[in-house]
Amino acid sequence: MNSYSIGILDSGLGGLSIAKEIKKLMSNHSIVYFGDSANVPYSTKSEVEVYRLSKKAIEFLLAKRAKIIVIACNTITVVAIDRLRKNFPKTTIVGTVPVIKTAVSITKSGKIGIFSTKKTAESIYQKQLIKKFAKGYSVLNLGSNEIVPFIESSNIKLKNVLKKQLKPFKEHGVDVLALGCTHFPLIKNHIEKIMGSKVSVIDSGAAVARQVRRILEGSNTLSKSSAEDIFYTSGDISQMEKFVKQLKLSGDVKKISD
Repeated sequence: MNSYSIGILDSGLGGLSIAKEIKKLMSNHSIVYFGDSANVPYSTKSEVEVYRLSKKAIEFLLAKRAKIIVIACNTITVVAIDRLRKNFPKTTIVGTVPVIKTAVSITKSGKIGIFSTKKTAESIYQKQLIKKFAKGYSVLNLGSNEIVPFIESSNIKLKNVLKKQLKPFKEHGVDVLALGCTHFPLIKNHIEKIMGSKVSVIDSGAAVARQVRRILEGSNTLSKSSAEDIFYTSGDISQMEKFVKQLKLSGDVKKISD
């Protein structure tokens, strides 16, 4: 493994969608990933608990010699990133937020949807982003706490629940749907099928990956050697293995205790 890795943390499996995009851009760079599936979903927890769990995850990744931390979770980003940056002033921490600017740039109808968890949708952080980048546009900002647990458990009822949750966006007539939860790109094919071919479904993965590469290039720390990735989970190791394989990532998958 490289001496230092890109550390990625998420409440569970969702951040693997970010890991996939990072590997596309930086295939030679090692990743150390931590998904806290034992405590998923974070969206139903208090801000104090989200902060406590994410702080613990960052400490774990730094102990594994991560040189940059990617918070591959919208909920953690909107709730705790400012406080976490104060806790770890010597560590570069990259957050994840919906690509609202991109949505604005491609909409033709002026109607945009943002689909995230409830905590993210209701956060001041996200509302400020909408006000800053989508002023004058019709934005439907909705959250659901039902989808993430279904993804984590591969529940067969997911499609029916998803149809119900996406119905308001269809009724609103959005032509762009920005996914504001990193779990959601894992089921992007289902979302696109429900929304129809006239709706562009976009996520933050590629934008986050580009930002990480810019930071590493700017500090001249972008690895050029071979990479070995490790994926840690506090939950069901078989689920992590399933999604690592599904996303065509490679590396060891390990279970850690709480």
